[in-house]
Amino acid sequence: MNFYAIYSIYIFEMSRTFRTLMQSILSPVLSTSLYFIVFGSAIGSKIQEIDGIHYGSFIVPGLIMLSLLTESISNASFGIYFPKFTGTIYEVLSAPVTMWEVVIGFVGAAATKSLMLGLLMLLTASFFVPLQIAHPILMVFFLILTCISFSLFGFVIGIWADSFEKLQLIPMLVITPLVFLGGSFYSVQMLPPLWKNLSMFNPVLYLVSGFRYSFFERSDVSLNTSIVMILCFLTACLLLTWAIFRTGYKIKN
Repeated sequence: MNFYAIYSIYIFEMSRTFRTLMQSILSPVLSTSLYFIVFGSAIGSKIQEIDGIHYGSFIVPGLIMLSLLTESISNASFGIYFPKFTGTIYEVLSAPVTMWEVVIGFVGAAATKSLMLGLLMLLTASFFVPLQIAHPILMVFFLILTCISFSLFGFVIGIWADSFEKLQLIPMLVITPLVFLGGSFYSVQMLPPLWKNLSMFNPVLYLVSGFRYSFFERSDVSLNTSIVMILCFLTACLLLTWAIFRTGYKIKN
């Protein structure tokens, strides 16, 4: 394992975050604050509690998950797409580094950025609503696993994309709607039976539900199911990444 190569890629990607601090960190935190003001105050005044949890506190896991998913994908996809766009990807491919060392460098940096953002958002939320974390270790486990899984997914999107517009296609048209429809701001138990059953096909529901369980010990699906779902997604992304480097899809050809 070439740790110097991994470290070089990791540090290069992390340095870009601090050069664009306003866009990378402050902007998502401010957006989340607005969510608390709008949903926590406006809607929270109409819906006092869900499952015995204050509504403002109830939406915290969903808001964090919304930002984690979109930011993980955006950070990782742009990180690998830009070298493709400028042609510097061939310097990486010709260097004495393996496929997994490249993946660990890029995905590790994207996951670190998203993890930092998630912790900052958690700190921000504590200023707006009362928070309790019933299982801190489980919460960190879900944070790390989600950041890694969706950073890896974003890495795949960055390789697939051949324009800047395509980088935003999946996060904007697929991930964000799935998060909003995945119980981020409500419990699926509140839905009519038909929509409740349809929601069970939304993979993001299992992420939000498992993450919420670590806070309040309340969830729409079982904790074990949530963990299995995200592990299956991580495995699928790993296999897809292996297949891309194995065939050179949109990298060597």
